[in-house]
Amino acid sequence: MTTTQQSPQPPPGPRHGHGHGPGPGIAGGHGHTHSHGPAAPVSRHLRKVIAAVLIPFAAAVVAGLVVLWPGGTPAHQRTGVGFDRQTQQATVTRVVEVSCSSANASPAAPGGAPSAAGGSSAPRQASGTCKRATVRVDTGKDKGRTFTEIVQPDQSRQLNRGDKVVVAYEPSAPRELQYSVTDVDRRLPMTLLAAVFALAVVVVGRLRGVMALIALAVSFLMLNLFILPAILQGSNPLAVAVVGSSAIMLIALYMCHGLSARTSVAVLGTLISLTLIGVLGSLFIGWAALTGNTDDNTGLIHGLYPSIDMSGLLLAGVIIGSLGVLDDVTVTQTSAVWELHEANPTMGWRGLYRAGIRIGRDHIASVVNTLVLAYAGAALPLLLLFSIAQSSMGTVATSELVAEEIMRTLVGSIGLVASVPVTTALAALVVSADRGPRGRTAAPAAVPAPARGGRGRRRKR
Repeated sequence: MTTTQQSPQPPPGPRHGHGHGPGPGIAGGHGHTHSHGPAAPVSRHLRKVIAAVLIPFAAAVVAGLVVLWPGGTPAHQRTGVGFDRQTQQATVTRVVEVSCSSANASPAAPGGAPSAAGGSSAPRQASGTCKRATVRVDTGKDKGRTFTEIVQPDQSRQLNRGDKVVVAYEPSAPRELQYSVTDVDRRLPMTLLAAVFALAVVVVGRLRGVMALIALAVSFLMLNLFILPAILQGSNPLAVAVVGSSAIMLIALYMCHGLSARTSVAVLGTLISLTLIGVLGSLFIGWAALTGNTDDNTGLIHGLYPSIDMSGLLLAGVIIGSLGVLDDVTVTQTSAVWELHEANPTMGWRGLYRAGIRIGRDHIASVVNTLVLAYAGAALPLLLLFSIAQSSMGTVATSELVAEEIMRTLVGSIGLVASVPVTTALAALVVSADRGPRGRTAAPAAVPAPARGGRGRRRKR
């Protein structure tokens, strides 16, 4: 009789697929297994439904890559302005102090080339102590050649012996003025920082960390081999951004999180949110008459490649910039709903949605704040200039330079906010519709459990 009374207890064990060990061990051990293991497979019918949506989308992305793939970055005649000039690596071999009055009597660098201070050349001082640096070119056809550089005393960056620098080369200038220092060589600290980042990701993430780094490399290659050359070649920036970001999304998500229904739901949620961002961005960029040509860099791009749609380039940047944060939100929401379902398989899709959306609200608050602060931090020098000019908040916010950043923030944030309920609803519908296979697999396992239920007799003793 005792065994018969205890028979309702075993089903939780078979539900998880464990039929060994004592009762308490089954419940405790299994909870740990599900929290770290892969997502339970869904039924064949649901896999077909998901595949019916994603396979045509993936095929369209591949077709877009084939049609828009560039033959390479188109050549152009260098202007010698900004980044559009030839550069070489060099080393400062000697620095001596000289009188500014005598040093500044020498000719200026061609075209007002920026000096070692970084930025535009500083006004020459009539008095004071300047520095005359001897710089040796280390790369290129003029390797070993030396030239001198005058450093003004009020420049923000001073040259010292042994400094590794970047020099610009202007072949049309007189020989003594062909080279000028433009920046500091930062390859070593940047490489070391990247190595520390990769090590931290691998140590903490282990195999997932390795896959994340591979996905990051693929994203970088997609940007440099497809998105940037295709835009420069004259393809529509919006079309290139949509195809490129979709390819990055598919590769990154499936590579990092595996080929599963859980990942596929996250892909669908990301796709819907990206579509919303594209529609809103296109609408408000046109309505606000944002040209995308607001600084020296975009002006140079427009001068070199007049066929590029600068407003389309602005929209492409919004879409690509939102993709990384969207991946984070959609994967988190999908995983949360899956784990809720594993914890309580009897919960319907409404209950799963309500529980998942509560988790999502916390995520929304932190992510939106992160986006706003990231854009504000990047634009801090510009905001300081407006503050110095004592411009009103309305004037600052509606100026094109700031309005672009506000538009990026708001459109991206709307897409992020929308991704939470969209992805949560998709995940809840998928897992709640997948009860059939669980019932079929649980039924056979439930039969032997009572037969092994010596637990009741052991308790009686």
